[in-house]
Amino acid sequence: MSVTSMADTVVDHKTNIIEIEHVSFSYGTTEVLHDVSLSVHRGDYLAIVGGNGSGKTTLIKIILGLLQPSSGSIKLFGEDVAAFKDRWKIGYVSQKATDFDLSFPATVEEVVQMGRFGRHGLLGRINEEDRSATRRALEHVDMWQYRDRLIGDLSGGQQQRAFIARALAGEPEVVFLDEPTVGVEQQVKDEFYALLRKMNQDLRLTVVLITHDIERMGHEAMHVACLDHTLFFHRSVDDYFKSTHTLIHPHS
Repeated sequence: MSVTSMADTVVDHKTNIIEIEHVSFSYGTTEVLHDVSLSVHRGDYLAIVGGNGSGKTTLIKIILGLLQPSSGSIKLFGEDVAAFKDRWKIGYVSQKATDFDLSFPATVEEVVQMGRFGRHGLLGRINEEDRSATRRALEHVDMWQYRDRLIGDLSGGQQQRAFIARALAGEPEVVFLDEPTVGVEQQVKDEFYALLRKMNQDLRLTVVLITHDIERMGHEAMHVACLDHTLFFHRSVDDYFKSTHTLIHPHS
């Protein structure tokens, strides 16, 4: 698979697909996010970095509409998040996909087909278009040959590829990934980052990645957003490493 260089990736700086304005959020009396404003352009590859408990996952859940901010507003593709209906435009991969019971007797193909539910609902019947999209998604992550295997029989790296395929099956325009390389071997990480480059550059997907691996992001992402309850840096990767600002480096 050929992968173009980061310079070849086309980012539409005139189109914000995500607009976050003055968002704050609290769990009870504990403020987790304070006055966060952030925009993501179509075609971007954004790494959101910060220490444990800095609010990264909370921010993603607010963007996805899973949590309601205490104040501020979120727009997805120009619409308020509360009114946004085209959920298929957004793919999401959680940490090691821990929200899925790996003992469930489902094949890889069946798991990936679940990514089509955003198109026609949980009760919709799988049709030929769904099957074709499922195959394309599995081929994108080099997992088509494992389609008949049970999801629980795969290695950790293979499982994560399958869950990325599930996100791709809905043919989204932006994919969020929440620290998906936690606990995996270095070789698997290398393969995973190569896959993200392909998604961003070849498939023209906008990628938003939560990660602790800031050094690696210097070779992968286009922009970095540093979060420590509030947003204190959001610029290009080059600017991050050249910056004379006092930045808090994320830690694992």
